[in-house]
Amino acid sequence: MLRPTKFTTPSLAILYFHFQSLTTAAAVAPPVDEAHLLRVCTILYQQQNSPDAKLHTNLNKTQFHLTHEFFLQVCNKFPYSWRPVYKFYQFSTSHPHFAHTATTFNKILDVVGKSRNLDLFWALCRESGERRLVNVKTYIIALRTLAAARELKKCVEFFHLMNGFGYEYKVEIFNAVIEVLCRSKLADEAKHVVVKLRDWIRPDSDTYRWLIHGFCDVGDLIEASKLWNSMVEEEGLEPCVEVVELMLEGLFKSNRFGEGLKLFQSMRVRRVESLGLSTYRLVIEWLCRKGKMGESYVVFEEMKTRGIEPDNAILGWIVYGLMSRGRVREAYGVYQSVENGDVCVYHGMIKGLLRLKKAGEATEVFREMVRRGCEPTMHTYVMLLQGHLGRRGRRGEDPLVNFDTIFVGGLIKAGKSLEATKYVERAINRGVEVPRFDYNKFLHYFSNEEGAAMFEAMAVKLREVGLFDLADILARYGEKMATRDRRRNRANQSVEEDLSLVSSSPRQY
Repeated sequence: MLRPTKFTTPSLAILYFHFQSLTTAAAVAPPVDEAHLLRVCTILYQQQNSPDAKLHTNLNKTQFHLTHEFFLQVCNKFPYSWRPVYKFYQFSTSHPHFAHTATTFNKILDVVGKSRNLDLFWALCRESGERRLVNVKTYIIALRTLAAARELKKCVEFFHLMNGFGYEYKVEIFNAVIEVLCRSKLADEAKHVVVKLRDWIRPDSDTYRWLIHGFCDVGDLIEASKLWNSMVEEEGLEPCVEVVELMLEGLFKSNRFGEGLKLFQSMRVRRVESLGLSTYRLVIEWLCRKGKMGESYVVFEEMKTRGIEPDNAILGWIVYGLMSRGRVREAYGVYQSVENGDVCVYHGMIKGLLRLKKAGEATEVFREMVRRGCEPTMHTYVMLLQGHLGRRGRRGEDPLVNFDTIFVGGLIKAGKSLEATKYVERAINRGVEVPRFDYNKFLHYFSNEEGAAMFEAMAVKLREVGLFDLADILARYGEKMATRDRRRNRANQSVEEDLSLVSSSPRQY
């Protein structure tokens, strides 16, 4: 059962302003003429190696209106090719009525950085500082590109370069860059930047939090522990609850369960008032995963004693833990005591029943889940299909039950002949290599109207041979995908109508 990603306050703020800028731009900027865009991109592609004078002459002869949105659309057509974008950038600088903004310049940096033309990239970074077109996104693009290319010296030099252009050293911008590097699994590079810039930018608790997050994410708990000790002993900073949870999850994932429980016990002794619902949820989840129901009940009772009410995610893990230990009656007692159960509780029950090889009862829980208005997710269907058909699919003498026939025929209908051929090759060599079936891809291929018709026909055939549970699961998935496809089409039509109204309505200035 997947836990939702936790967003910090700065991350939510970045997402809000990004969404606000997108909606404002869509409401104000006129739509780009696709014919003009195609003509300009064709010239840039065909004449990217031509002299600048010839290219500029051909572009000047072409009818198009150069706006910031048009420039960004041209860059989107060449996401990994720096030459056409840079040629168009040189043309735009000679245009008398066009001035670049931080957004357009960041787009150039992004394309050039992805193409790994580091000399040109560094020159453009310097030019962005000279033009005063630098913002937080510029720092992120620059450090992410240079760190991925292992240009560690230039990573540090970039901050000094921007400071020379009047952009002061700020720990807020610094932490935003460190966050992106650590989320991109570049924890070593992020640590190098922190160490080299310590004399100019003093790391704070957020800096250490993201560094620990980065090393825990790549599984380097030794380095994460060193950073923890450095934060506490050298800097005198108290680790926040999020840092504690990161270390706990890292220790649990690496099978260092005893060390994780020791850390949790030390927090209960020293700072029990700082422990909240998220920490208890994490510990109870892993205790239930390991089947340690006695310890999980102790933590559960402590949480309730402190006045923290358990959420459905915790109750779902309790149900799963009891089921995995064969305590079916207790699990049903907890399951039935939940008044407003959500997908977490139902997933805990379904997963536990499937572990006990009770696919029929798990399907009954699925039907109850649908009756009560709780919408199943893709994970629900994948679990149920694996429970009925096995992780590697199931063969049968009856063609209606033969899963190889269903899968291969479905792939061919979806136009995935290469994947079907690979699966057939593995099926032929079944004695040597047992083909593993990817239910996620199978369901993803048919998440449309055609898939809905196919699943309905498959459900009819499965009912003919008595497989009613499996037929209901596939029929329900097909129905859900059909309605989703219609909703998406309606949404696209409404957006197109809005754009047509915006372009046709007169503007008032």
